[in-house]
Amino acid sequence: MATEMFGQANEAFVDENYEKALELYTKAIELDGEKSEFFTKRAQTYIKLEQYMDAVADATKAVELDPNSSKAHLRKGVASFHLDEFESARESFVKGQELDSSEPLFARWIRKCDANLNLEEKEESGTVAEDGKPLLGAAGDSSPSPQPVNQPQPQAAAPPPVSKRHDWYQTETHVIVTVMIKGLKKEDVQVDYDATTLSAVFKQPSGTDYVLDLELAHPIVKEKCITKVLSTKVEMKMKKSEGIRWQCLEGDGRPYQYAQWTSGNKGASGVTQYPSSSHCKRDWNKIVADVNKEEKEEKSDGDAALNSFFQQIYSDGNEEVRKAMNKSFVESGGTVLSTNWKDIGKKKVDMKPPDGMEFKKWEI
Repeated sequence: MATEMFGQANEAFVDENYEKALELYTKAIELDGEKSEFFTKRAQTYIKLEQYMDAVADATKAVELDPNSSKAHLRKGVASFHLDEFESARESFVKGQELDSSEPLFARWIRKCDANLNLEEKEESGTVAEDGKPLLGAAGDSSPSPQPVNQPQPQAAAPPPVSKRHDWYQTETHVIVTVMIKGLKKEDVQVDYDATTLSAVFKQPSGTDYVLDLELAHPIVKEKCITKVLSTKVEMKMKKSEGIRWQCLEGDGRPYQYAQWTSGNKGASGVTQYPSSSHCKRDWNKIVADVNKEEKEEKSDGDAALNSFFQQIYSDGNEEVRKAMNKSFVESGGTVLSTNWKDIGKKKVDMKPPDGMEFKKWEI
């Protein structure tokens, strides 16, 4: 019963219904309060809801139940960081890194902690103000201290809020995550792909960082993942390790491990539909078509471009075009490639080496 409740909570979390997820995780813990994973996931939910003190409490309990849970240490560190408890956060991240050195998140969070701890040290020494700017007249600065002025200073206009919502969709071979933040440059985006995680930091126009950390439901091929920074959004295109249908973006994905892509059913409208707990309905046929079109239009260079061109001709051609290409290529030893079956089908294709070269047949 507790496991079933935990699974329902995971579904609510994936749908970004964090209030519902919190309720269900709590019920699962009431039924079985000895599973570290239950407290770790509820801590993650508290972080999403910005209830950081509760998140620290749950992550601490998770560590007590399983001291070797790197995820529990990560959650405790993130929650502590948001409470400005940088030393405590750093200790958690260092411990988690010792348990799982392959997780890049720990190194990134440790760097953030170090930066904030250095800033606190400078503030205490009086060399910088609380906003991080150098103080005039501080040690090492010969400039005179400014005199107080009684005139009120104009307040800077607050930057417009930036949408932080991310979304995702998939094709047969890829999972695409999009973050809707406008006006970012390539240097404003840092994305790290790992076998089962996606970690990204976006430097927003407001001056704050938007951090996206995902524990993926299935493995990806990190070497074949692509990040695209567009004018209105950032796309992170991840190559699937297996050609299976992902039922959720995060989580262990085990209940649907063998759900193949072909399991989609077509509704009355003819649009392919897949089982999902999400309330958002998508036209997967259109999404797949758009992605395939995008992949087809991707530019290549040199021999890769030429091969891609011939492959496209072969793929789009009819049976006679394909027969002509196969026959001419084989009979000419790869020196001729023709699509005219009426001409090629009547005769044997002679070898035509490039200018300045001579074809020789070697006898063994």
